[in-house]
Amino acid sequence: MTKLWNAQLCTALGRGLRLQSTAAAYFPSEPASPVLKTTIPGPKSSERLAELGKVFDNRAAYFAANYYNSIGNYIADVDGNQYLDVYAQIASIALGYNNPEILKTAKSDQMANALANRPALACFPSSDYQQILEDGILAAAPKGMSKVWTALSGSDANETAFKAAFIYHAAKKRGNNTFSPKELESVMQNLVPGASDAAILSFEKGFHGRLFGSLSTTRSKPIHKLDIPAFNWPKAPFPSLKYPLDQFVTENKKEEERCLAEFEKVIQQWSTQIAAIIIEPIQSEGGDNHASPSFFQSLRDLTLKYDILMIVDEVQTGVGASGKFWAHEHWNLTTPPDMVTFSKKFQAAGFYFALPELQPSLPFRQFNTWCGDPSKALIARTVYQEISKYNLVENAATTGAYLYGKLESLSGEYSSIFNLRGQSTGTFIAWDMSSSAKRDMFLIESRKLGLNIGGCGDVSVRLRPTLVFEEKHADVLVDIAEEALKRLG
Repeated sequence: MTKLWNAQLCTALGRGLRLQSTAAAYFPSEPASPVLKTTIPGPKSSERLAELGKVFDNRAAYFAANYYNSIGNYIADVDGNQYLDVYAQIASIALGYNNPEILKTAKSDQMANALANRPALACFPSSDYQQILEDGILAAAPKGMSKVWTALSGSDANETAFKAAFIYHAAKKRGNNTFSPKELESVMQNLVPGASDAAILSFEKGFHGRLFGSLSTTRSKPIHKLDIPAFNWPKAPFPSLKYPLDQFVTENKKEEERCLAEFEKVIQQWSTQIAAIIIEPIQSEGGDNHASPSFFQSLRDLTLKYDILMIVDEVQTGVGASGKFWAHEHWNLTTPPDMVTFSKKFQAAGFYFALPELQPSLPFRQFNTWCGDPSKALIARTVYQEISKYNLVENAATTGAYLYGKLESLSGEYSSIFNLRGQSTGTFIAWDMSSSAKRDMFLIESRKLGLNIGGCGDVSVRLRPTLVFEEKHADVLVDIAEEALKRLG
């Protein structure tokens, strides 16, 4: 028996120290269920938001959070309510609120040094920045990628990837020649040939950020883009799959073939060079829209055929939630993407790449004051190391499978839940409701019951819990969701 126990112990340790609940190990005082003391939002929260609203636009705020009292998978508000949080700062909290290892990093001398002397990294990189990257962000690099450019946000990560694509293609066209006088003169007038007329292709319902270039590739909601000047860049359709997938195999295959044909047609007919495409493994803000691995493999084949770079936007899908560290790993591509952008759960931002030519040959071309932030890279390092230590990607996969099964049963009981999707993609799960009004009421009722949950697209509910979200949390989520559905009638 002793030998058997030792063997089981070694196996468990090898799988990431998951003999006990990881959440319990991190957060022994985490609530077992939501704690509700007031109406939602409570009086203190309403008062705080009203005061804040005088100096800061907070019309999208749900409540005034108390991060000092938030713990693990539960976010607290100033009225003392604690909600099970499956929205997690719009998919950005990896290890739970007030994770002790994150706090340890935050209080370290290395962090204090990074914050007090924040370097302009391109000009004055810190002596330890390479090691910080190699132990964290680069250790987590997608297969086939060995280089990184760090940035300030997801939007910035995408825009710097766009710049890399444009500079790359222009350099290929120019060969070994230096910039011509005409290029140098015309670029100062925002004209070709100095200013590029090349384009980035994106997909209908995609979301890639709110800066000027990234916003031109965002296609999710009009409200994001109204009144903002935009580049005349192409778009292609993204598949609209029918669910359950096993009941619509033929229809979904035809839909993906249609989208691929339209994609190639856009490439062939576009009047200027398409430097790159950008695509999400799962379209997140646009409604949690999925496509098959074969669809993405075909896209990759077409980009190689037409000498177009492929940028995979993993800002929301990356860092473990899909049951793979990078969601595009589900595709099993024969040739890796050219760039992969990241942010959110890593708390840092940037893009990975492999081709040396994606780094401009001259300094100051890919540049800003900060070029990222060593303090955020330190957090990313801790996130990566804790994910590895506790095998939290596997936790997301197994918990997601358990949760999907429970939601599948729930959708069988309530016709207002349909198009359940995210099977085999960890906790990256979503479903549709009959209308946007019905969806919004469901979110409100869930919050009143102690579940902080978010929507996406026009009618979708999305789940974005932490990586320490476990089966016991999934049970609470499903119980509250069912009660919210009952209240809606």
